[in-house]
Amino acid sequence: MKTVCLLLCGFLIVFILNTTKSYCQDTTIIIDNKKMVLPEVIVRNNFDFKKLLKQIKEDTTFYKAFKNLRILNYSSFNDIKMLNKEGKTKASLFSKTHQTRKNGCRTMSILNEETTGDFYNTKHEYNYFTGELYSALFFTKGQICGETNVVSGINISTSEKKGIDKHKEQLKMLFFNPGKRISGIPFIGNKLDLYDEHAHRLYDYRIDLEDFHGESCYKFSISPKEDLGMLNKEDIVVDGMTTWFNTKSLEVLGRNYYLSYRAGVYDFDVSMEVEMKHFGNLLVPQLLRYKGNWDILFKKRERGEFTATLFDFSSENK
Repeated sequence: MKTVCLLLCGFLIVFILNTTKSYCQDTTIIIDNKKMVLPEVIVRNNFDFKKLLKQIKEDTTFYKAFKNLRILNYSSFNDIKMLNKEGKTKASLFSKTHQTRKNGCRTMSILNEETTGDFYNTKHEYNYFTGELYSALFFTKGQICGETNVVSGINISTSEKKGIDKHKEQLKMLFFNPGKRISGIPFIGNKLDLYDEHAHRLYDYRIDLEDFHGESCYKFSISPKEDLGMLNKEDIVVDGMTTWFNTKSLEVLGRNYYLSYRAGVYDFDVSMEVEMKHFGNLLVPQLLRYKGNWDILFKKRERGEFTATLFDFSSENK
């Protein structure tokens, strides 16, 4: 009897291991002549892969979440640090701001602010490009009226932009539309496109099912292929990008991306993380983290990081 029990137990263990192994096997499928790696659980559910891939390429929910900030009241903690080459803080800004939207116009109040080092110059202007870019994304000067959260038909463009304004628009394009071509950036503009034929020879694409802060999501990951030669590695700008799409609404609930490149006149190594939440039926960003180390010809190298924490959302005042 003891021998029979041991045999049954052994058979059960082998069965479970084989079943688990079979169930967890990855499957490579071809969609529009492009390879995609999927876990067996997604394949078995007869998932509409083309629908998700179309949503990934044409997604506007990420951009719209930031546009929603223009029609709401909210508060924000802003934490910006500029670092020296040892990684220690040499200048910083920490502030709490509040945006008020009333009668179709928005204004922003600085509730408190603390700075260290040379974050500002004597004219109270930003000493660092990182500070200027953060301001362009998250701070409001004066009163701005007539804005909406409509994204349909709107394209971010660098045309007719010069200097710092052009760089701000390029940052917005990179921030809101990662994985798409950006014109005007020397050497890498076309290398940012993650969905063209050339990119599919450089990157692996994978979809998984995963919870993201308690919500069921499709996790879409892009990473460089491991067997790239030196020449192909020179075409890699995106070291990795992961996006979590809600399985029901296909809204972007989170995104992490990492970029680096070294050219003759500049180099950069940047990581960004974004987390979303819902306020009513509106998707809004609640946490953003950035770390960057970059150097541009004729400018000093900058090493900076920032965290934006958004909270206390409420509807427009009438």
